[in-house]
Amino acid sequence: MYREYQAPVAVRPVVACLWEQEPNGDHVQRVVPDGCVDLIWLAGRELVVAGPDTRFRDAALAAGAMSSGVRLRPGVAGMVLGVPACDVRDLQIDVDLLWGGRAARNPGDSMAEIRGRLAEAAPARRLELLSDVVTGRATERPDPLVGAAVRHLAHPGARVAAVAAELGVGERQLHRRMLGAVGYGPKMFARVARLRRLMMLTRRPPALPSVSAGQPARWSVEQQAAGSPAPVSCSSSLASFSLASVAVAAGYASQSHMNDEVRRLTGTTAVRFLEDAIVTAA
Repeated sequence: MYREYQAPVAVRPVVACLWEQEPNGDHVQRVVPDGCVDLIWLAGRELVVAGPDTRFRDAALAAGAMSSGVRLRPGVAGMVLGVPACDVRDLQIDVDLLWGGRAARNPGDSMAEIRGRLAEAAPARRLELLSDVVTGRATERPDPLVGAAVRHLAHPGARVAAVAAELGVGERQLHRRMLGAVGYGPKMFARVARLRRLMMLTRRPPALPSVSAGQPARWSVEQQAAGSPAPVSCSSSLASFSLASVAVAAGYASQSHMNDEVRRLTGTTAVRFLEDAIVTAA
């Protein structure tokens, strides 16, 4: 079972969602690129950072082993991690290798103390503790230029040269700043954003609840483009969609282009991927 929750108000500018996963049985989970970086208490024993993926990967999950995570919004990872986000691209790495045993930038709790609290905490408290770690590290303002680029590149038909010109910088500078903040350059991010648009065009998303099971937040394509949380799961039939028209609406040149891109990023066919896909917050 995979669940997502709204982030606390204080961290919503940098956190897309909080999440939990507790498999009912042993299985392998296909993870596809979403432009995000996650801080994860993995299977109740490891605290790791999962960097931004550029292609699919498979994660082996053991039955009953609960993992809890905080998903950072695209463009804030470099600021929170304290290292260029590209340093953790396509990696899952222990936080001690990044932070030297300290949870916060300033003197504070050690990672050993944080791990002890996570191991003893109830599920909801684990998510609060992980959010506190992010709060302690988010001491600077995210790069506003990267934030604007992320929003621009999320639109169908966005071109890197045009986005750079709109923001008043050269393509090289935009590439460099996105490498540090997102983990990869604008062209790769645009490909990932297009894949997410494709998923959202073929899904009917439910609401995203708060951790305390309060009022759920409704979601829309416009909200997601503006950086609001995306939905938890999906349920719809591809039979009601024309893949050719959906491909063009998502920003692909053609259905063939979509098929090639989906296979490269997800390792499977577009039809199979869309039938199984779950739209997650990003």
